[in-house]
Amino acid sequence: MHDTTTLAHAILSHHAATFAGFAPEPVPTPTSQDPVYLAALQACSQLGFIAHDAECLARAWHARALRTGSAQPEQWPDEPQDFGLQGLPRAQQFAACPERLGLYAVLPDAQWVGRMARAGVPTVQLRFKSDDARAIRAEVQAAIEAVQGTGALLFINDHWRDAIDAGAYGIHLGQEDLDALTAQELQTLHRSGLRLGVSTHGYAEMVRADAVGPSYIAMGAVFPTTLKKMATAPQGVGRLGVYTRLMRHYPQVAIGGISAEQFPTVLATGVGSVAVVRALVNAPDPEASAAALMALMQ
Repeated sequence: MHDTTTLAHAILSHHAATFAGFAPEPVPTPTSQDPVYLAALQACSQLGFIAHDAECLARAWHARALRTGSAQPEQWPDEPQDFGLQGLPRAQQFAACPERLGLYAVLPDAQWVGRMARAGVPTVQLRFKSDDARAIRAEVQAAIEAVQGTGALLFINDHWRDAIDAGAYGIHLGQEDLDALTAQELQTLHRSGLRLGVSTHGYAEMVRADAVGPSYIAMGAVFPTTLKKMATAPQGVGRLGVYTRLMRHYPQVAIGGISAEQFPTVLATGVGSVAVVRALVNAPDPEASAAALMALMQ
């Protein structure tokens, strides 16, 4: 099949329902006239993928066609090598964390961190917002003390220098924070031994995150969320499913607007962790809500 329009229609017909509503080996660079690349780019754009994700997918489709000798419109690309992801073992890799992080509570301060850790939540994140450097250092230290003796794994959002100084288990960075690191800062972070989680919002950002070999990949926002302004539309469970297949060699965290009612469909994609914020901090009985959500993850 070499006709661009025909191939694009074939891709759309096979996958439209899935996306309704929502230092590696280099990937071969297609020519602007390559029919597989052009068809995949056209189809992925029509499926609602933003420009840099549609481009990433089109390159992967082209790479797979070169590797297998077939465009395979019925099969969504999910082989890491076609996206240029690192091979195993990775040349770049942060310290490992559990494959399944379980319920992942994102919390506003150290008091909440301690409360949910004592409730048995296995993974907690301190997302403390402040411009006061002294207050940040104190809150990070208090959060680390709050989880002692609980068995909870504590990730610190953004404040990686304070996390290193205080001896945290890990840190979590967004894409902009990751991109802002200099090569020397990234080396410092890697040498610290901290685990690194990275937020991603689509294919291009997952490829970017893979280049540093994080400890886990967070994928979202799965559903609409009012907690932060998102540059991309909600990904939906269909996209989450194909993301988990591509990033299957990483621990994965689904995040963004996920309620208890949505846990079964989210977990059915294969993710090993679900992150929540409002489902705990806005709950009438946060401890009871945590217990119920952890039960859903069994």
